[in-house]
Amino acid sequence: MNRFAKYSWLVLGWNMLDILWGTIVRATGSGAGCGNHWPSCNGAILPDPQHIQTLIEFTHRTLSGIALIMVFILLVWGLRSYPKGSHQRIGFIGSSFLIILEALLGAGLVLFKLVGTDTSVYRAVAVSLHLLNTFILLAFLGLNAWWASGGEPVNLNNRGKLLNAFVIGLAGVAIIGMSGAITALGDTLFPSTSLATTLAEQSTPGANFLVQLRIYHPLIAIIVGTYSIYLARYMYTHTKHNTGKKISLILGILIAIQWTAGMTNIILLAPVWMQVVHLFLADSVWLSYILLAGFTFSQPNLEAM
Repeated sequence: MNRFAKYSWLVLGWNMLDILWGTIVRATGSGAGCGNHWPSCNGAILPDPQHIQTLIEFTHRTLSGIALIMVFILLVWGLRSYPKGSHQRIGFIGSSFLIILEALLGAGLVLFKLVGTDTSVYRAVAVSLHLLNTFILLAFLGLNAWWASGGEPVNLNNRGKLLNAFVIGLAGVAIIGMSGAITALGDTLFPSTSLATTLAEQSTPGANFLVQLRIYHPLIAIIVGTYSIYLARYMYTHTKHNTGKKISLILGILIAIQWTAGMTNIILLAPVWMQVVHLFLADSVWLSYILLAGFTFSQPNLEAM
């Protein structure tokens, strides 16, 4: 890999770190750690963190600010390195647009006070859209790093049912992520003392919608995960390229591990560390799916199922 490729993977890794720290912010109720001020923290550029929530939130903003700078360096470097019309430009230009949108969504949560103990539908919608944008950002960063490392351009023409299969799978994983974000929000705002209590609360009349929606996330995960394992198995058996086989195998293994992590998260009543692990695996599944799609549709001999 050349220096741009190595830097591209570094940018992807840093953004993963920033995303995982965002989980700590939400799980610890630290979203209001800087008050309703943005981009300042409690009205100061360098606040005095008298509370742990302020330190957690300010750390997240620092990580996000560095991520923004890193992506813009990626953009300038990429524009200077790759000519107009190059498929590599799609990755770093798209990443630049999406990280700005990511920052605006994060700022909106703070400025509209959709943090702390807020239990509104608006917050649920906002966090799910935030997660969706995060996934798309990771997709562009991942493809950018993949292409910079020698990956071939994608060609979606004449792909038959194979294209539809990947669209369904990726859309399903995105829905899992969005429902997971809402479920995690409910776990933070309405923590349970036992698994039996959690199950009882879901059927209690008048329970908050965040509690009632908990049951749907694992069901969606099982359905989409089963479909995705089938697709990964199909790709493993129908590609002769070792790279495709490796990514397919990794995707299938990650889904199985994620199922285990999801069950563990439920049994342990969603501790913060487990939520971080769960999201890391979710991001890893998503990136593996994206890279498998990027590889698959760069191969001219894979056209239909």
